[in-house]
Amino acid sequence: MKKKRIDCSLRGAMLLLWAFCCLPIWAQADGARDILRRTADAFRRAGGIRADFVVRSPEGDASGTIRLKGEKFVLEAGGMTTWFDGRTQWTYLPSSDEVNISEPTEAELQTLNPYAWLALYDRGYDLKLLSSDASGPYKVEMLSRSPEAQVSRLVLWLDKSGLQPVKFSLNLAGSVEPTVITVSDYRAGQTYPDAMFTFNPREYPTAEVVDLR
Repeated sequence: MKKKRIDCSLRGAMLLLWAFCCLPIWAQADGARDILRRTADAFRRAGGIRADFVVRSPEGDASGTIRLKGEKFVLEAGGMTTWFDGRTQWTYLPSSDEVNISEPTEAELQTLNPYAWLALYDRGYDLKLLSSDASGPYKVEMLSRSPEAQVSRLVLWLDKSGLQPVKFSLNLAGSVEPTVITVSDYRAGQTYPDAMFTFNPREYPTAEVVDLR
């Protein structure tokens, strides 16, 4: 059976997170790298996280929720649910009562989980601090050095007090208009069992399983 294609707006929506004063280019990069490093550290210490979000993309608008624990996540958006346990991914499509099983690449995970960018800021991207109001969030631009990257440009906004992500703006390859993800609610310190991040067939007894590994 052919693999079901995930809706572009959902993939753009899940693509997961950073404002600074004007400085010389070298200082901008160093400052942006330091902010992202501290943000990644804060994210790792946060334990379980729940984030509600709204997505605005060229394909349309959507809303959803993501729950995270380290590399694991459960994503609910666009009527679909995706589970990832650190290696295997399950995506349930209610319209066809079908669940697709795969082992996504790092690049594919970036299009589903925007928080994955917190571990990628120092891999193949040029960083730059963007100006903002003194009382506003931090804002960092990431530009890919590779013309083949799925995301060519990413801008991240971070709350200054807790380094929590508040907005993402992503330019996907071949798309002129960015996809903008706004976090409406962010809760850290949540307790999630590992079983939450795997598909439970007993809860979907009629679903057809399509193994794409």
